[in-house]
Amino acid sequence: MAQVLSGKEVSGELRNAIKEEIAAIRQTSPDFNPGLAIVQVGGREDSNVYIRMKCKAAEEVGMTATHVKLPQTTTEQELLQVVQKLNSDVKTHGIIVQLPLDSSNEINTDLIINSIAPQKDVDGLNGENAAMLSRGDMSNCILPCTPRGCLELIRKTGTEIKGKRAVVLGRSKIVGSPMANLLTWNHATVTICHSRTIDLPSVCKEADILVAAVGRPEMVKADWIKPGAVVIDCGINSIPDASKKSGQRLVGDVAYSECKEVASWITPVPGGVGPMTVAMLIRNTVDGAKRELEAAKVKTWNLSTLPLHLKTPVPSDIEIALSQTPKDIAVLAKEIHLQPQEVDLYGSKKAKVSLSVLERLQTQPDGKYVVVTGITPTPLGEGKSTTTIGLAQALGAKLRQNVIACVRQPSQGPTFGIKGGAAGGGYSQVIPMEEFNLHLTGDIHAITAANNLLAAAIDARMFHESTQTDKALYGRLVPSKKGKREFSPIQITRLEKLGITKRNPDELTEEEFGRFSRLDVDPSTITWQRVLDTNDRYLRKITIGQSPTEKGLTRETQFDITVASEIMAVLALTKDLADMRTRLGNMVFASNKKGEPLTANDLGITGALAVLMKDAIRPNLMQTLEGTPVFVHAGPFANIAHGNSSILADRIALKLVGEDGIVVTEAGFGADIGMEKFFDIKCRYSGLIPNAVTLVATVRALKMHGGGPKVIAGVPLPTAYIEENLGLVEEGCSNLRKQISNAVKFGIPVVVAINSFVTDSPAEVALVAKISKEAGAFDAVVCEHWAKGGEGAADLAAAVKRACEQPSNFKFLYDLNLPIKDKIETIAKEIYGADGVSYEEEAEKKIALYTNQGFSGLPICMAKTHLSLSDKPDWKGAPTGFTLPIRDVRASVGAGFIFPLVGTMSTMPGLPTRPCFYDIDIDPITEQIVGLS
Repeated sequence: MAQVLSGKEVSGELRNAIKEEIAAIRQTSPDFNPGLAIVQVGGREDSNVYIRMKCKAAEEVGMTATHVKLPQTTTEQELLQVVQKLNSDVKTHGIIVQLPLDSSNEINTDLIINSIAPQKDVDGLNGENAAMLSRGDMSNCILPCTPRGCLELIRKTGTEIKGKRAVVLGRSKIVGSPMANLLTWNHATVTICHSRTIDLPSVCKEADILVAAVGRPEMVKADWIKPGAVVIDCGINSIPDASKKSGQRLVGDVAYSECKEVASWITPVPGGVGPMTVAMLIRNTVDGAKRELEAAKVKTWNLSTLPLHLKTPVPSDIEIALSQTPKDIAVLAKEIHLQPQEVDLYGSKKAKVSLSVLERLQTQPDGKYVVVTGITPTPLGEGKSTTTIGLAQALGAKLRQNVIACVRQPSQGPTFGIKGGAAGGGYSQVIPMEEFNLHLTGDIHAITAANNLLAAAIDARMFHESTQTDKALYGRLVPSKKGKREFSPIQITRLEKLGITKRNPDELTEEEFGRFSRLDVDPSTITWQRVLDTNDRYLRKITIGQSPTEKGLTRETQFDITVASEIMAVLALTKDLADMRTRLGNMVFASNKKGEPLTANDLGITGALAVLMKDAIRPNLMQTLEGTPVFVHAGPFANIAHGNSSILADRIALKLVGEDGIVVTEAGFGADIGMEKFFDIKCRYSGLIPNAVTLVATVRALKMHGGGPKVIAGVPLPTAYIEENLGLVEEGCSNLRKQISNAVKFGIPVVVAINSFVTDSPAEVALVAKISKEAGAFDAVVCEHWAKGGEGAADLAAAVKRACEQPSNFKFLYDLNLPIKDKIETIAKEIYGADGVSYEEEAEKKIALYTNQGFSGLPICMAKTHLSLSDKPDWKGAPTGFTLPIRDVRASVGAGFIFPLVGTMSTMPGLPTRPCFYDIDIDPITEQIVGLS
């Protein structure tokens, strides 16, 4: 007489063990919550029963099961979209599509099953999982639930599978074929039987282990069974039975009553394999959640690096970039442990990265955080971007450290103007550099579109208010649709701001709908300009509204370059989509005639702006010349805005590199501008604490600060800069000392990167290193990354790693609650070295206005020349005894800062006599771009 192999009992034991396992994991990982999504099309009652059973089992063990119920009219495309959404959901670790589908439309079931991400295919039916199982790669695949449950039952009998003869009746993709594979890879000798098998009873009688899965009621008889065999019955069939209330009863594929007289172990129906299938579904989902938990513990990447073929003399930047073949970006994404659903490819060499990475890795400790800044530069720049990339290449390709460089996206204005691109230089570049320097993934174009939509809305609203009565204006703003009027959600925001509690448009009084409808913009206070990502001096002042259709409503305005748009600053400082939408809505474009601030929310345009920016919010993934990862995201003007890449790129990078990794981010211009804004604005909003500062210095710049001749872009350097002159260097180190002192004020260790040129003498760089350490730098290292790539910055990388291990006592320069003037004066005195600050009449008026409007608690973003610590570009070194003049003060309320204007700041550069575009072209045969620098 066979022993009954109760799946109900075994599955109960398994579920209890899983419940205890989940509880144990939560002791160290409280957020651990395995999630199963069950997708159902239609409403078959048998499917409803199975789904309720699965949901109940999930609830019992302490995991989440979500029933995604779709109507019978669901199309194949709609079902695919649901599956893809679940693939991307970090809270979903298992997905099953309940079969059979109950749809009035034709749906390819195989297509749907194969669209499930293999790592979430907890039914184990995806083609990729099936293929791995068939070749014995069981450690990397998900085992189908029913076969896995059968295997568990066989093991429960104590029968050793190895060496046994096993017969599987049925070759279905769901049970028979995978069951045969499982038994094969557990070392049984397996025969698969099917409708074409000759002398089926004789074949079955040879089996030590018999698994029946054919869907034929009681097909297997006692004389088919080898005495002492283990019999697993996967069948579930209905047969007539007058003794049952339903008139039917369930039986398996095995004639249970007679076969149990011959077998040693046998499963009943019901209560045998069925409960095990559900238990294995739970098991597979929990295993998936555990894999995710383990994956979140970032380990050292197995990064494939790209070799450099160094040449002397160093070729042009574009020649070097084009000589290197980048990795496919999908390969790089996989190497840094991004999941496929977290990456949207833009061709094969760049991609957008989903913000969902932050949710998936939320419990992962951040890596070390390094900001690259510089001394006050010459007009030629001192190689901050090149150093940022060279340092990342050294850390990643030479020291085998998890590292991501985070840099700004360059504007097309400088690219085609005088400066050229910003991909780095020499053998330390972002590639493909032509894509980096041009459109990339369209983020800047999205900002242009959003900015100009708001500009158009402002003028259109002023026009309509000037040409309509209150009643007509209100009627058009809140129109009747199908006999009913409703406020849109964004209009309710305006009602709340005005203190109007009514939500029925017909109930507002004339006074209330007048206040609601009229913004009463004071044209003289409009600060919102149109933008264009091109240097165009003739747009610095324009007159709009000259068409007869505008009825004489003209006004003077201007264009700014796109990177000066407040929307760019919002993008750089936002924390997530909801935060970006809030910041966009809070952007102040003018005051009304009562002096009250008017925002994008008042115009009702916030949602539209967010829609235009929905893709731009995601960082762009690229790579360096040596194949290490780079995030390119946002590019706010370093004069007017804070000049740093995005918080989001840094946050995602810090999670991806892991606790022992390093993120290298760059701050625009000299340390007195970019670094101070990085600390006091970016770090304040991000909550991220930096570990080290890399301060870039060149002998060339120090000689200029020491009194050397004027350095002019496009003009050969005077001999003072190419011949040894220790006196000039020592005198110019006053600027270096001041910038080191500025960094140390924030409590962060400083490593000076001496970006060496071939014209520097050993004595000169040794002097710079000596003075740097005397001034308080943690270390000072000579770098040759421009000529040698990562190898040339290996010593710098080692020094930066050591600096990151030093104790840090980070602190902000000022308290946000201080009055605006106090914060301005703190920066002027502490960072620039000024004796005091003077304010012109316009600046005094604006400070009073912003204080009255409630904006005085914002951080300060000083807008001044980057060529001097003072307001005078020609004052080099570390000037003292000067008064810093504040000409005007403006507010970027949405971005979240007040920006005082020190002197005249141009927000629309002009083209020089000979712009860079003279050298830029494309080969019509190869489509290769030439001339970019």
